[in-house]
Amino acid sequence: MRYVKITFWVLLVTTVFAFFHYNLPQRDIVRITGTEIIRADFSGSNSFFYAEPDSGAQAATNRDLRLVNAAYDGGKIIVYRNEDTGIFAWPPYFKINSSNLQAEAADLISLRDAPIWVAVTHYGWRSEFLSIYPNIIKFKVVDGPDVRLIPWMSIIILLAFAGLIFWLWRVWVQFRERKIDPLLDDATEALEAADQRADAVKDRARGVWGRFKAWLGSWRVKPRK
Repeated sequence: MRYVKITFWVLLVTTVFAFFHYNLPQRDIVRITGTEIIRADFSGSNSFFYAEPDSGAQAATNRDLRLVNAAYDGGKIIVYRNEDTGIFAWPPYFKINSSNLQAEAADLISLRDAPIWVAVTHYGWRSEFLSIYPNIIKFKVVDGPDVRLIPWMSIIILLAFAGLIFWLWRVWVQFRERKIDPLLDDATEALEAADQRADAVKDRARGVWGRFKAWLGSWRVKPRK
């Protein structure tokens, strides 16, 4: 049972961490190296990781996918997708301006010798194995690759989640103290009373048996002296 509980909590913590790591906004400071549009098929197992077509367009399993190519200061490359999230889709970023962002990204393309550093806000993961890309939410030009940006939105969301967990824990503790603990106490008292009654019955049974044995012994023939 102990290992079952440990496995449950490990799976729960891992699931919550993966959920927030995928959906919370993250920021990369990169240099945009190019933009492109590819034709992609969204009927595979990785379709879960893609958002919506442009607002107003019909959903299709095969459609154009906007990509933005970028590079970090150290030279490592990263590829982003640029899709609308729509109004009612998840995660709720309400992004409907992917066309404009693609034009802005093309305008910010720079070379290694004359870099323009851009802080790209995105969500999602990059996996070559699954052919998935993080989705751009917005970007802005920054002074350099070493600029420090505080993720206020992620901090606020995590604090709100921690507050919700604490509130639910307090509600559970109060519910347990008011409803469950008294029932457990009553059940414990009932079991103890049942044990006491069972012990009393056993004691009476032993007493009756002892008297019966003594009565039988009185009928035995006593040896002559």
